[in-house]
Amino acid sequence: MEKAKKFKIFIAIFYLAILIFFLIFLFTKFDLKEITSYKFIQSNLDYFLRFKETNFFITSFVFFVFITAWVFMLGFGSPVALLGGLIFGKWYGTLIVVSGLSLGATFLYIFGIFFLKNFLEENFHDKFKKFELSFKKNELIFLIIYRFIGGLPFQLGNLLPVLFNVKIINYLISTFVGIAPQIFVIASLGSGIEKIITENETMPTFIDLIFLKEIYLPVLFFIIILLVAILLKNFFYKK
Repeated sequence: MEKAKKFKIFIAIFYLAILIFFLIFLFTKFDLKEITSYKFIQSNLDYFLRFKETNFFITSFVFFVFITAWVFMLGFGSPVALLGGLIFGKWYGTLIVVSGLSLGATFLYIFGIFFLKNFLEENFHDKFKKFELSFKKNELIFLIIYRFIGGLPFQLGNLLPVLFNVKIINYLISTFVGIAPQIFVIASLGSGIEKIITENETMPTFIDLIFLKEIYLPVLFFIIILLVAILLKNFFYKK
């Protein structure tokens, strides 16, 4: 319990320090009006994309390491998936984000086995013990469904399998497969945003945006995935 409290305090301090450092750096270089302008976003995205084209391996590696560390420090997947699509496109962006999230979550799972197991058992075992039999029957398949359905905060979802002594290889595979559909949709949205920014000198109106296929198709697929996940959740969790 004491270790878990110390870990939570460390995470909170870490995030606060990163946020303060980022804000100080940002506002010493730019003012608020400049940062929120469409031209600022467009020019900086263009610079970053050109840097990626000439330093593809370095950019990919740094982004992968960042995602892995982000998840290990209890970050969640949506922002990095959007950023991955924005920088690398929907296909490669999905691959690198899913790989980084899966590896980071696996590291967190291993960490949880050694340092957070007692904390998780004391606080969550009774609430989720109904899943224990399902995990034992077909661990990999149930884990894939569990990952796809979600329904829990991403951070807790990464740690909960600690309660059921899931094999590390099954955890890694199921995380990769289970989160891939949602990450692809979000990365596709990020890729669509990148295309809009690079192809439009001025910011499109909200009406124009929602009628662009780069925007409405990922949103539509996200709604479909959400509905499927809700149906599966009602079936498997009640079962």
